[in-house]
Amino acid sequence: MTLQEVQRWTASRPTLVDALGIEITEVTADYLEGRMPVDGRTHQPAGLLHGGASVALAETLGSLAAALRVDRTKQACVGLEINANHLKGVREGWVRGRATPVHVGRSTQVWEIRISHEETGALVCISRITMAVIDLPAAERTT
Repeated sequence: MTLQEVQRWTASRPTLVDALGIEITEVTADYLEGRMPVDGRTHQPAGLLHGGASVALAETLGSLAAALRVDRTKQACVGLEINANHLKGVREGWVRGRATPVHVGRSTQVWEIRISHEETGALVCISRITMAVIDLPAAERTT
């Protein structure tokens, strides 16, 4: 899938991606990248980037990247586990995340997502998501 196709796919209906202002910025054979604003939508009460928003960005990037590795007419990828270590606080600007594969198997995938402050490059959060690859029921399959 091209970057433009992924962007159309994620914009096809209102989701958390829209609510948080997440943008997919790059799709390659080796990684998927996106960014998210650090503003009122993604702040916690003390004015810092909310850890849950970082996890939402990580899960978005990891899930999309995993889905691009399967035949989406026959299979889907669903999250089994995600973890995150929050390393640095951010008050404003943008954070950028990059999902890279650790393991892409027949029934599971593991992705590492590194989130950095877009301006300074400082590592803000490192996350790992494990995805299950499931077969779609025959009624949901497309050709």
